[in-house]
Amino acid sequence: MHLSALLDFDAVPLDTDDAVSLLLEVTAPEREEDAERPPATLQVVLDRSGSMGDGRLEGVVRALLDLVDRMSPSDNFGLVSFDHQARVEIPCGPLDDKAGVRRTISELRASGGTDLSSGLLRGVQEARRASADRGATLLLVSDGHTNQGVTDHGLLQQVAGDAYAHGVTTTTLGYGLGYDEELLGAVADGGAGSALFAEDPDTAVGLIAQEADYLLSKTVQAVSLRIPVDPHLRGVGVAGEMPSHQLSDRSVVVELGDFHSGEKRRLLLHLDVPGKASLGTATVTTLEATYVDPATLTTYTAALPVTVNVVPGQEATDRVPRPEVRTEEALQRAQTAKREASEAMRRGDRVAAVDRLERARRDLLEPSASQDEEAGAAPVSASAEVTAQATELRRMARMARNEDASRASKTLFASQAGHSRKSGRQRPPRSGGRQTGDGDRGSGGRGRRIRGEQTDRGRPTLDEGDTPPPTY
Repeated sequence: MHLSALLDFDAVPLDTDDAVSLLLEVTAPEREEDAERPPATLQVVLDRSGSMGDGRLEGVVRALLDLVDRMSPSDNFGLVSFDHQARVEIPCGPLDDKAGVRRTISELRASGGTDLSSGLLRGVQEARRASADRGATLLLVSDGHTNQGVTDHGLLQQVAGDAYAHGVTTTTLGYGLGYDEELLGAVADGGAGSALFAEDPDTAVGLIAQEADYLLSKTVQAVSLRIPVDPHLRGVGVAGEMPSHQLSDRSVVVELGDFHSGEKRRLLLHLDVPGKASLGTATVTTLEATYVDPATLTTYTAALPVTVNVVPGQEATDRVPRPEVRTEEALQRAQTAKREASEAMRRGDRVAAVDRLERARRDLLEPSASQDEEAGAAPVSASAEVTAQATELRRMARMARNEDASRASKTLFASQAGHSRKSGRQRPPRSGGRQTGDGDRGSGGRGRRIRGEQTDRGRPTLDEGDTPPPTY
């Protein structure tokens, strides 16, 4: 794993409490094309209730048949279906009888109610049994509101969270316009996976194939970012909609889940820095990204010290925030606007949804003069990503104004969740310069880049005969 960061200000005033924002980029190692990949475990939990008729179940069946064809015989695959109760259709295990697995999948039929909790619980059991806590992906597909069994969102989120603690990442796929996006979103958050939305069978097929691609190209799993809070750092905020939690020692942890080969993700952190009593360089905190190599199941930690330059107060007054960090802040506010607009649509308040989206678009492209004057910075530049997000906000505002409320709500929710959980999932090009961390350190306060380093912290001691982590 590689960590790099960009501070909006690297200069803070002497003896003065301050706040800085840090744009963090987390990059997974790339797997060489001829490198052998470790066996993967995929457990599917499929809603086969009566509402999955009219072609929906057939679409998922088609996607699962294609998925089985693409997996290796050494990969583990399992299928649990549920209506008013769960049923193990295919015990999770090696795909050494693909013909038999294909027959079972093809024979699925829709009927009955929707006890999502029984399917989720049974699927987690199967995934953990087959993977022996070596790591697994659970894909939950449902088109309805759960009406039997456990229906509390928080409890189901805890189920997925406990599964994640034992190596099972949960991704959800909401199918059609009748499912509960808040419920499936909560399960995906607990399981550190994605919350996907497919209105029709063709879209479902494409999204399931995409998730299979990510699973089969995974190079690190169970990634978590810890931000220690100590006397040098008063508090931490995680911008946008990325879920986080605080430990008993006040450190903040963000669960990032699994990364595929070369995947990059961005996070924006707000750091409250207490006043420093002496001039010069001061360490604010050391970020720690802990992860597991799926090939060896060895745990590693990549550490990134975050330092600031303490300068006389007058020198800090003219500092200018880095535009890249400010742009990311605007992008994160746009994701919050999508969530709030989705909630408004579920309440039936189209006016509030449209207003929130349009305000977010204006904020993204044209920050107010008062904001610029207060920050002492130029407006956010219209990068390609900003332009794309602004176009999407405009399209979604039009959808919220004119189209089906359920479709608009689900589209907004999935867009926000996708940006928060999967930003940067595209594979980076193999060529091109790598950021080295060298940057301005002058008292003018321009932000600087920080490079992560590999450490032994968080890694178990290697026994004789064990091997160090592979280099991809």
